[in-house]
Amino acid sequence: MTLAGEIDHHTGDTLRQALDASHTPRPRVVVDLHQVTFMDSSGINIFIAAHHTLSEADGWLRLAAPGESVMRTLNIVGVDTLIDCRETLRQALGN
Repeated sequence: MTLAGEIDHHTGDTLRQALDASHTPRPRVVVDLHQVTFMDSSGINIFIAAHHTLSEADGWLRLAAPGESVMRTLNIVGVDTLIDCRETLRQALGN
């Protein structure tokens, strides 16, 4: 899925619903972040929850191509050590 704009408390519910793969066996989700300009703690919490849910279903979540400011946020809170973050969408879509 490709996201654009800001990920915050205003857009969080839509993102949470889009990441719901509860009825999919072994779900694999790649989120392209190259057009995301801002992400607050709402986005962090949604991605962490999705990571746990997908992992429990024997799947995974990858974040692709985060811009500098989004990557800085992911680094500061340590999400990049929990969730697989790739520099490019091509890398994230690969094995």
